[in-house]
Amino acid sequence: MQTNRIYLDNAATTPLDAEVIAEMVNVMTNYYGNPSAIHAQGREVRTLVEKARKTVAGLLNATPAEIFFTSGGTEADNTAIRCGIAAYNIKHAITSKIEHHAVEHTLTMLLKQGVIEKLSFVNIDEKGNVDYAHLEELLKDNERSFVSLMHANNELGTLTDIERVGEICEQYEAIYHCDTVQTMGHYVHDVRKLKAHFIVCAAHKLHGPKGVGFLFVNHNIKISPLIHGGAQERNMRGGTENVYGIIGLAKALEMAYSEMESHQQHIQELKDYLKNRLSTEIADLNFNGETDADKSLYTVLNVSFPAMDMSDMLLFNLDINGISASGGSACSSGSNIGSHVLNGINADPNRPSVRFSFSKYNTKEELDIVVDKVKHIVSQNVTA
Repeated sequence: MQTNRIYLDNAATTPLDAEVIAEMVNVMTNYYGNPSAIHAQGREVRTLVEKARKTVAGLLNATPAEIFFTSGGTEADNTAIRCGIAAYNIKHAITSKIEHHAVEHTLTMLLKQGVIEKLSFVNIDEKGNVDYAHLEELLKDNERSFVSLMHANNELGTLTDIERVGEICEQYEAIYHCDTVQTMGHYVHDVRKLKAHFIVCAAHKLHGPKGVGFLFVNHNIKISPLIHGGAQERNMRGGTENVYGIIGLAKALEMAYSEMESHQQHIQELKDYLKNRLSTEIADLNFNGETDADKSLYTVLNVSFPAMDMSDMLLFNLDINGISASGGSACSSGSNIGSHVLNGINADPNRPSVRFSFSKYNTKEELDIVVDKVKHIVSQNVTA
């Protein structure tokens, strides 16, 4: 493991917490039965899985029967969208042009396949904010709709008022799916107050293991499985459960909730610090999306730098300087697809953008190094 690097790509994935690892290793070492088996080893593993389900449900103010474990956020999104639309024979779906591909591509495919007849895109502004009045217009003018709008954009960090969306959807009897992958474990989600029919989680976004997540399905909604096979997950998701992953997910979410306030304060300070230092040290910056604390996910800061020679090499230059981040640019030509999110907010295609995303493990000392490195790279490459 390269310990001298600075990791600022936590919106993509987070390092496993040591306590999560210990919990998983204990189960790997001592509990090996198949949870579907009726013998003692199977029953004790089934008990662990159901205890984890109860933990997750309790944190969300859900019932255990509303929690279904999946392979991650993409499967959970696909299940909610495909199965929710099929169960209610919905022909009209509403989303935005800056949703995660797990949502956008799934809905586009359903349109191509004729499963839905119309796909509408709610208006968003240059910060990535949803136009709630337009959402209501779309719901008014169509039959019962399926709405899929995320809580926080994974590239910009802009937050959507999902309680408000839920209330609008309830008014028009729409089915509401909310991609909460980026915010699960970072904000409290009370599903009894949030009027969403589906929300999702990917454990690796909150210091849990990769390859596991969950789908919350409101008890008022009845859907059929996406993956058929055995009777696992109460006949809702065929395939032997990822026991170690499920245990790790529950532990990671439990820790995230118990430490949420202190971590939010620490990470918000890091985000504000980097924003202020970059603004001071580098001229002509743009910050994409909302950056105010009450409007933006505190773990994400998206920065557009001045136009520069070989702008597509900015991330590479950061990488060789020991800084892990992600990003891209808006589409500038037919051969350059670019970021669909930056395209969706009409970002300047000539500016390279970097998404810095933080975790509880980052420090201000690291950010000082980042600013110095970025300043040097930009000064050497800015277009005259």
